[in-house]
Amino acid sequence: MHTEVLNISKNDCNVCQVETCLTFDPFVAHLQERVKTEKTLKSEFYKYVLNKFETDLCIDLEVNPDYAEMYRGTLELIYSILTPPILNEKEFFWALSTPVPEKIFFSTEAFFEFHSSHHSGLYAVNMPDQDLFAQRQKRFIYNLILERMYGFSTILRNELLYSYVDPDTKLTRYYNIFTNPQFVNVVAKGELPVLSFEAIEPYLNDFEGIDVLERILPLSNFKFEGFSVITLTDVTLPHAMESIRNELVNHSSNETEQYEHIINSLKTLSEDPAIEFGLMPFLTVNNRPIFDTDECSQSVLMSSAKKYSMAEETFVAIADDYNRNPKPIFFNVINDEKTIKFPFLKVLKQSGVKSYGIFPVYYNKKNVGILEVYAYKEIAFYEKLLSKLQTAMPLIAQLLQNSIDQFNDRIERIIKDKFTSLQPSVQWKFNEVAWEYLKSGNKKRKNQEIETVVFDNVYPLFGAIDIRNSTIERNTALQDDLKGFLTLVMETLAKLKKHIHLRLIDNLVFKCDEWLQKVSGFITTNDELTLDGFVKDELNPFLEHFRQNYPDEKPVIDKYFAALSEDTGLSYANRRNLENSMQLINNSINHYLEVAQDEVQESYPCYFEKFRTDGVEYDIYIGQSIAPSRVFDLLYLKNIRLWQLRSMAEIARLTNSLTDQISHPLQTTQLIFIHSNPIQISFRNDERRFDVEGAYNIRYEVVKKRIDKVLIAGTVERLTQPGKIAMVYFNANEATEYHEYIKYLQDSHILNNDLEYLDLEELQGVTGLKALRVGVNYDFKS
Repeated sequence: MHTEVLNISKNDCNVCQVETCLTFDPFVAHLQERVKTEKTLKSEFYKYVLNKFETDLCIDLEVNPDYAEMYRGTLELIYSILTPPILNEKEFFWALSTPVPEKIFFSTEAFFEFHSSHHSGLYAVNMPDQDLFAQRQKRFIYNLILERMYGFSTILRNELLYSYVDPDTKLTRYYNIFTNPQFVNVVAKGELPVLSFEAIEPYLNDFEGIDVLERILPLSNFKFEGFSVITLTDVTLPHAMESIRNELVNHSSNETEQYEHIINSLKTLSEDPAIEFGLMPFLTVNNRPIFDTDECSQSVLMSSAKKYSMAEETFVAIADDYNRNPKPIFFNVINDEKTIKFPFLKVLKQSGVKSYGIFPVYYNKKNVGILEVYAYKEIAFYEKLLSKLQTAMPLIAQLLQNSIDQFNDRIERIIKDKFTSLQPSVQWKFNEVAWEYLKSGNKKRKNQEIETVVFDNVYPLFGAIDIRNSTIERNTALQDDLKGFLTLVMETLAKLKKHIHLRLIDNLVFKCDEWLQKVSGFITTNDELTLDGFVKDELNPFLEHFRQNYPDEKPVIDKYFAALSEDTGLSYANRRNLENSMQLINNSINHYLEVAQDEVQESYPCYFEKFRTDGVEYDIYIGQSIAPSRVFDLLYLKNIRLWQLRSMAEIARLTNSLTDQISHPLQTTQLIFIHSNPIQISFRNDERRFDVEGAYNIRYEVVKKRIDKVLIAGTVERLTQPGKIAMVYFNANEATEYHEYIKYLQDSHILNNDLEYLDLEELQGVTGLKALRVGVNYDFKS
């Protein structure tokens, strides 16, 4: 035991601003009470200690901490009474301090050594300045005053979490410092102020109310007598477990950071600096394992597999095999013999891993991933470590399951966002149908099918922006690429012929010339496939042979093979430029519609669905059944029709403005189908989209699909033309309504004054179609 004085604060000063007196009187009073009530042999020991106090010193004596050695025998008796006899002072962190913890005057060997090696002060953790230390001291003081003098208890305990990095293991350890004021008396100097619990309650359980308490209860009015007992408890393991729990519940970091934090807690839990940990959830897409995610980056096996290019197929096979028979696997040493038996160990060995183990992790009896334990030196996986890890396994299982759920949610969000998004205008209906389905399930109806989502009496609007002659443009680009490719082949063969004298070269040149003549005319799909076979089966093997065996010819042949790349090769240049140009146009149209439809939704909720063709098509449905909480009027239909016409003009101007940005000149046509009668639509669960219902309604869909290439009656001229908007209709009243919109937009200089009234050719099963067509003013500045 040690009687040297240790300063709790790193500064040797009185920061508590309250008078204190170190005395044994409260302890003696406690012993006197215990002697009266104790019925066991302990009472004799208590009497013995009381007798020592009475003969060796004056009970009321104020003790100077610096002279604690004078009372060593008495202090050891206090230690004997207050601690279990079997404790070893070299392992037990225990000490006595002044009433308000400032100076420690008696301590165990373990406490003294611990404090000496952390000379910055135990209470300095997370309190970098003296003011914070003073605040904690004041909180301790007021807790005692309110409890002892007023009977007001607080929930703030007299304890502090202390952490430090062990210099030997480099791991963080945690200790709980608890101050027991059982043997401290609080003495009031003068009359106590009257306090009500309601007035003081807001300041009982936080540090922010200290200033208020100081005004109400000045510390100069009190005196603390006695001593405090301080104990340190190693809480490293429970703190590591609590850190994992907190990270799971409260984490605000991304998943990679969350995994790193939890792995650090596992290292603390292991208490062995040589042991490392990895975590990997079993993520799947269509029941096939996938590993290229942030969650898998914390796996040493996965990172090693990427670093040393393990084939994904091999890794998937390993994962599938392990999933069929998950069990703990340990390799205390990874040597050549084991890498032959277990090939996946090879990449670990290349990464420097010497010992490796896997724990399968289960959540609700399902294997959700693995916990890896590994080291860069040879170690044995002892039972003690396995026991510690078992306590953390339920939390690890929750982490891995969370990762699986979050991954699946991300996939689902992308699908909904990019493919089958339920717009807010119709989401309410799906919610109602889903709830009815749930209620039916609760009533345990067998084979209950979910109700079809239907909207009655909605008005349809159809629009199509098409890239003019896209099929012809594709064929032309293909022909130009094939001509360029065959010309390059013939040039390559001609250069080879100068140094390699083979009649086979002449034969290949002849074939290429034949193909060049053929592709200059009309080329069929079958021709394209036959040419592809000629290139792969004859040309490529022939040229590859000379590239490998004739180093001088390699630069010429490399140029040929470089041209075959779809991403960068000259043989695909025209098709690549065409596709890039079409993509730019379609992306621009899609972006415009995404932004512009917000204006429509603000006027009255509607369903807006786009489709990708060579251009962009869209359906809009509006009506009372889509928004039953709002009154529908035909004025909303007229408003959206005007919006559609104006938006088509703006899209035409937008695509025309892209001419300088695209490498392949393209034009768009704009088409609107006017249908005045309401229809019924329903959601097709199999196709995850809305479709029309009923024979009459289906006629609308048929017309919509056939008018894109319709001709003007008695001519060979297509209705749709670049720079113009075509509006197809049946009813003359529809033309009258749209004529008003067109006149308004002409007066606004958005449309040209070239309106045409046109009759259209008869289509299969469709007669009586008419159209309006008007030009777009490209010079208009909005």
